Amino acid sequence: MNRETKPRNRRAGVLVAAAATSALATFSGAPAGAVVGDAAADGSYASTARLTIGDNLRACTGALVDRYWVVTAASCFADDPAQPQAVAAGAPKWKTTATIAGKSAEVAELVPRQDRDLVMARLTAAVDGVAPLALAGTAPTAGQTLRVAGFGRTKDEWAPLKLHTGAFSLDTVSATGIGTTGTGGAAVCKGDTGAPAIRETNGKAELVAVASRSWQGGCLGTPATETRTGAYNSRVDDLGTWVQQVKASRPGSRLFAIGGDTKIWGNEGSYTTNTWGTFDAVPDGSGIRQVAAVTMGSTVRLFAVGSDQRIWTTSKDGVNGAWSTFQPLPDAAGIQQLTAVAMGNKVRLFAVGSDQRIWTTTGDYTAGTWSTFQALPGASGVKEVTATVVGNTVRLFAIGSDQRIWTTTGDYTAGGWSTFAVIPSSSIQHIGATTVGSTVRLFAIGGDQQIWITDSTDNGPWSAFDAVPNASGVKQVATTAIGDTTRVFAIGSDDRIWTADKKADGSWTTFYLVPSSSIQGIAATTN
Repeated sequence: MNRETKPRNRRAGVLVAAAATSALATFSGAPAGAVVGDAAADGSYASTARLTIGDNLRACTGALVDRYWVVTAASCFADDPAQPQAVAAGAPKWKTTATIAGKSAEVAELVPRQDRDLVMARLTAAVDGVAPLALAGTAPTAGQTLRVAGFGRTKDEWAPLKLHTGAFSLDTVSATGIGTTGTGGAAVCKGDTGAPAIRETNGKAELVAVASRSWQGGCLGTPATETRTGAYNSRVDDLGTWVQQVKASRPGSRLFAIGGDTKIWGNEGSYTTNTWGTFDAVPDGSGIRQVAAVTMGSTVRLFAVGSDQRIWTTSKDGVNGAWSTFQPLPDAAGIQQLTAVAMGNKVRLFAVGSDQRIWTTTGDYTAGTWSTFQALPGASGVKEVTATVVGNTVRLFAIGSDQRIWTTTGDYTAGGWSTFAVIPSSSIQHIGATTVGSTVRLFAIGGDQQIWITDSTDNGPWSAFDAVPNASGVKQVATTAIGDTTRVFAIGSDDRIWTADKKADGSWTTFYLVPSSSIQGIAATTN
């Protein structure tokens, strides 16, 4: 697998502005270009996004409000920028690349507002290492000073790659927008449509609105007779609930793979366009035999069995973006295979030892401690283990020496484990489990290399195994849940990764390829 490659920067194109009339509400409907103002200090306003739309078609600005989401103006994506309400939800019409603090990702999906020139744009890959811009929690009032940051034209540059900022006085406030006027020569120009209008309070920056249209006085290419620096901006401060709903309704998956080089590689994909980025290597991880992954808030944690048969762990936070140094778990030796689940701020880890017993430990990430490994009662002759969480219980599954699946439930409220019981099965080679609502879904690869699925709802009986469509010649399976959708990843006989979804109505999407090769192992988790 290749390391991340950065898309080349494209020189931003310019839209032809509509003729301005005497009314403020009818300024140019085209994207406004870089803010005429001061060049921003390196690292400041790092959450500002430069948007390249189409093949040198348009340039806009936006603001990162989540590691996967940018807020900008809907008019950037409209056939007629004067009609932003015509922008359809879904994939953008033109290929769009967002560049934030030097990191680039394509836009996979648009979620527009109908009441103002505003859209949320979902990225195909998370932007880590950049703190998202917080939304303002109080309404703007006339007389306040806002700072606008943009990548559009300046007074002497057509398409600057460096961010510029300018101060604007807040003149008028309406239900969905605000009117501003540039001070000290500041103006909103072509390329600044969608630029964040930021209020700074007690040293904290917060997003009040995004630029929509302007007079562009003082911008390169604007007639010298046009001196007005007024702008109209779409409010964001009152959309906190909507923004959270959009983000919450579209979580994504993280996929980790062990390559032929025995390193761990990570990837994140777009399930709107069925596209994936390039795999990135997790630093310092080599000689890996198996990996498990969990997500806790914005942090993903990996647990890996090394060539020394010890358990090693690393984590990556969605804000600081850097993987921690791999550290060994205490008292873990002779480990053959493991699985992990997250419960609040704790990780429950289950490992098969060289004695073919299941051993468990709990990592408390509040206290910063790991409990002593304890053997699970009644477990011997175990080849492989997987687990999923239902409420405050862990549903654990193991392949026994008889190649059947055995299950037990750990109750972390009352304490204790149920007696192992067999799930009717035979010749099982590999297993994976996840939870959708109150339903546990268990996937198994049989001796025929076909993936089979069985369900149990509310601790009820297990359904008969059904063959997953078009899932034959499979070596390994991993699964995770996103809302009411079950996502399955499989290593095929070609040593590549294939993925498909089981939807809420019970139907399956078609398996498609995640670009990969020489894959030895996989793990998946939900953001």
